[in-house]
Amino acid sequence: MGTKVNFPSTDHLPQTPLLVVDRAALTRNLARMQALCDAAGVRLRAHGKTHKCSTLGRLIIEGGAVGLCCQTVGEAEAYVAGGITDVLVTAPVPPWGPARLAALAKTGATVGVVADDEGQIDRLSDAAVAAGVILDLVVDLDLGTHRAGAYPKGALKLARAADAAPGLRFAGIQAYLGHLQHMDDLALRQTADEAAHATLKALVAELTAAGLAPPVVTGGGTGTHAYDLASGVYTELQAGSYAVMDVEYDACGGPDGDWTFEPALFIASTVVSANHKSHVTVDAGFKAVSMDGPPARVVAGAAPGSLWRPMGDEHGMIAHPALIDVLKAGGRDPLGFDRAVAAADADPDRATPLDAPKVGDLVWLQPGHCDPTINLYDALHVWDGEKLERWPVDGRRVSL
Repeated sequence: MGTKVNFPSTDHLPQTPLLVVDRAALTRNLARMQALCDAAGVRLRAHGKTHKCSTLGRLIIEGGAVGLCCQTVGEAEAYVAGGITDVLVTAPVPPWGPARLAALAKTGATVGVVADDEGQIDRLSDAAVAAGVILDLVVDLDLGTHRAGAYPKGALKLARAADAAPGLRFAGIQAYLGHLQHMDDLALRQTADEAAHATLKALVAELTAAGLAPPVVTGGGTGTHAYDLASGVYTELQAGSYAVMDVEYDACGGPDGDWTFEPALFIASTVVSANHKSHVTVDAGFKAVSMDGPPARVVAGAAPGSLWRPMGDEHGMIAHPALIDVLKAGGRDPLGFDRAVAAADADPDRATPLDAPKVGDLVWLQPGHCDPTINLYDALHVWDGEKLERWPVDGRRVSL
């Protein structure tokens, strides 16, 4: 994945830290995935949990996707309010969720939801009947992630329950293999994914023989998209991160080795302090960069090889590559870091690097993990090379 971006200048940015999307890269990513799905004869139902932005969701659908996946009831509500009329909630919902999904279907939207036990099916059926609507019910399968889903041996029983339940339409089966998406060993990733496809094909045959041929087989992801599209078993692809990408996907490699998609999501940060030889301090810390994946990558505004590391809620450091040994000397001990930085500052043989960023300079970061980083912001600021357009992240969690 390259990072050839014409980043906006400070004149175009209302503040920092700011989440900025390179529109040209985003557009190419969306077109590439849609073309791959079209060529494979597989519908794209892009996962909205990545961006949580109905403006972006509409753009994906305008490009040919059949609808969006949602991970939560709140995301589904935000997307329907934002003009998206076909959503699938891809995780089992809490007991308070069925009534809200039924209310959503009453607006005229096509609303699907997964279930992995009969109690969930009963609650969804009751809510749908009470609202006078039909919900699409997809049986959720666990093929190794062990987060949610029923084992394949229980799928037929659940499909029969869904098919018999009033207010529900048995819509198919779901298999998302989250545990494979960032697997570094590409050969093992492919082998494991193809083994899951064999299990799915056998299950489809079992359901078909029982008179319950699944209308939809939905799942897959960015990290396995090439294998998923070639499998011949999926009818829908649920990839999401391909739209913007991140350091974690870059590090694990694409399913074909080289990524088809490119970085499109960046964090603009500003240098607010530059009193040390080893590093400068920017205004992007834990509240601006999710840390559940690899650290954010410095992609512009600092010397090649510079590292970003968190320095608290509001701040991060940009460590110069020539003085990264200072960080290593300090280790994880705050007092050790203190001593190492102070020693470097006092060392007359160490000079402040001439190419170190100055106070007020912009430093651009690529997030380590796109989904939770986007969730920290209330908007995507989309840069087309001339102006910024604000797209609200309207699918973030909202408390009623």
